[in-house]
Amino acid sequence: MPHPVDVHVGKQIRHRRWLIGMTQQQLAEAVGIKFQQIQKYETGANRVSASRLWDIAETLGVDVAFFFDGLSRDEGGASTLPAGITGDKEALDLVRSYYAIPENQRRRLFDLARVLSEVA
Repeated sequence: MPHPVDVHVGKQIRHRRWLIGMTQQQLAEAVGIKFQQIQKYETGANRVSASRLWDIAETLGVDVAFFFDGLSRDEGGASTLPAGITGDKEALDLVRSYYAIPENQRRRLFDLARVLSEVA
């Protein structure tokens, strides 16, 4: 059974790869491995070594710490995101679209969303 941290790291790899529109094959080629290995990383079936995680982070344009965001020691490595959100295609499409917006406009949209959520 995969360790919860390995599963979380794999999900983070998949989500970041998806957000920037990169395929498993493209990521695999960039880090010098087969795409099947990326599949195993993304499901948590295989643990990602530190050096490989470094290469993946560089390729995906994030810090290594990104892959551990949302982990909580109190929850045994479980994500602090709402249940089911990481598997919700609509939520992922929304996040991907959000990051495609220029930063100044994205900030204004974020502020609007925050105000609307406080009113609801």
